[in-house]
Amino acid sequence: MASASDQRISQSEFVALVAMLVAAVAFSIDAMLPAMPRIAAELTPDNPNLAQLIITSFVLGLGVGTFFAGPLSDSFGRKPVILVGSALYIFASVLAWFAWSLELLLAARALQGLGASCARVVPMAIVRDLYSGRAMAQITSFIMMVFTLVPAVAPLIGSGIIALSNWRGIFAAFMVFALISATWLSLRVVETWPTARRTPFRFGTVMSAARTVMSNRMVQYCTAAQALCMTALFASLSSIHQIFDVTYGRAEGFPWWFAAIAVVAGAFSLLNAMLVIRLGMRRLLLMAMMLLIILTVGVIACDQWLFATGIPFGVYIFWQGAVFVHTAMTLGNLSALAMEPMGHVAGMAASVITGLATVGAVVFTIPIGLAFNDTPLPLLIGVLGCIICAILLARKLADL
Repeated sequence: MASASDQRISQSEFVALVAMLVAAVAFSIDAMLPAMPRIAAELTPDNPNLAQLIITSFVLGLGVGTFFAGPLSDSFGRKPVILVGSALYIFASVLAWFAWSLELLLAARALQGLGASCARVVPMAIVRDLYSGRAMAQITSFIMMVFTLVPAVAPLIGSGIIALSNWRGIFAAFMVFALISATWLSLRVVETWPTARRTPFRFGTVMSAARTVMSNRMVQYCTAAQALCMTALFASLSSIHQIFDVTYGRAEGFPWWFAAIAVVAGAFSLLNAMLVIRLGMRRLLLMAMMLLIILTVGVIACDQWLFATGIPFGVYIFWQGAVFVHTAMTLGNLSALAMEPMGHVAGMAASVITGLATVGAVVFTIPIGLAFNDTPLPLLIGVLGCIICAILLARKLADL
């Protein structure tokens, strides 16, 4: 195993760089949110709900790509795979910039997700190369904390670009972001996966490693729980701008509210980093899930029996903030728990775990998002069902 001393850069710079690489995913999703009404009006005016697929097509490409990114990094090294993925991401951004139909835009977004998968999966394998146990969970939490700064500003950036040009200009920002992060990685980070430990990229070898990963009970439970927790996040992201615009008529203030929610989530990522050493990952998972379940049940109950005119905007904002906080307190811990027994096949483990969780989340997210009926209620019910199932899985982790 490489050590932290093998790095050219300090731990703080390492955290910032990895967070920026991983944040390509959040930036690619959240910067598009203010553009969805304009894209719907231009490319799918007869069925504006289809604009939600701009989010899920990217996530689908992301999930599929993760199955390959990790094994490729085990065979060819961490840095080359990230750099090739960045090049693919930039090419897809150019294609999306010139897209003349919704179908072409969705295809470009899926391809963009394939490229972004390298920046999502492989950096976490780098973290596993250098750290383990609760120290790895702490580093992951710090990365998630920095990572949340991008969602805080991404919709503002997207809105600013739209005001200066149009929604297509957002893809130019994606290109610049990818170029900066790839150059930073290339110049400042030493390869963490030595040639002696690399395995040939053969189908049989990959399948053998995949079976090793998925035969582990801890990985099975954590992956399923991650899929359900991701569904809560992706479903709320897919519907959030429509809820602001259609339900509450507050589209103009959306970037600022979104930024405030993201900053709060970032603060809880820091809190998770401080508490995980003392309380452990399992206890924090159960606490976060139970609190979201209680809050969601309360909001649904009040909507049915107390709020005569629908869920008030302030209540919805508080609940949406709780979903983001739940994400900050669960995904990093679930990832660390799943990766802990997988140090010998970290790249494959990161791919299988993240790929299955992401594709599973897409499968659940699409029907929840398309069920939007001008109110947040379908979203609330969908999220509640997912988190109830997730907490049942998380409780089983205590027996492992």
